[in-house]
Amino acid sequence: MKKTNDQTNLGSPQLDKMMMQLSQLSTQLSEIKTQLNQIPDLAKKVTCIEENLSLVADVYRYEKLRDYLSAGQWKEADRKTSNLIVEIAEKSDIEKLKPSDLQTFPCNALRVIDQLWLNYSQKRFGFSVQLEIYQSVGGDLTTTIEQNQEIIQLWGDRLGWRTDNRWRKCDELDYSLSAPVGCHPSGWWNSPYGSKMTNYFLARLLSCQLTTDESD
Repeated sequence: MKKTNDQTNLGSPQLDKMMMQLSQLSTQLSEIKTQLNQIPDLAKKVTCIEENLSLVADVYRYEKLRDYLSAGQWKEADRKTSNLIVEIAEKSDIEKLKPSDLQTFPCNALRVIDQLWLNYSQKRFGFSVQLEIYQSVGGDLTTTIEQNQEIIQLWGDRLGWRTDNRWRKCDELDYSLSAPVGCHPSGWWNSPYGSKMTNYFLARLLSCQLTTDESD
């Protein structure tokens, strides 16, 4: 019995030490898990900072669009948006811009243009608004690949681009905040490539994950 008691007395401090080490390891593991869970948020913040730096460095490019939007000159802002897309794609005019060119169109540029429209229209206008409406009528990446015309028509109806089963001309649209939600920018969508360009552009907006929540 004496031997057993001695072993017990010797083992107690060792057991306490092991328990303390286990507690420390458990705390460290918990901290690591917390850090891992924060990685997506951190990555998003880094992306946001990069985009803001890009906007500051390239502010001259979007300055005129911002001025038009801040002044409520929606038609002029719409034209400038079309010009910016052609310019950023490094094409001489819209006729030279092909649907396939949109597959690599910079997401950052789309976000900057979209944010400007969102900010100055009280979230009524912008690419992300148009994309959310497209998704609300059943649109997704698959329907853009299929070039589903039924969904495109439903989408056009919601945006105010169609009436009496026909597509309206740009000059017929309402260039004010009273226009239907998502109505603008509108001129850019009136591409020489028709619905093919529309579907390719929607696919690009989806892949860039544009959302109105980014402006919050």
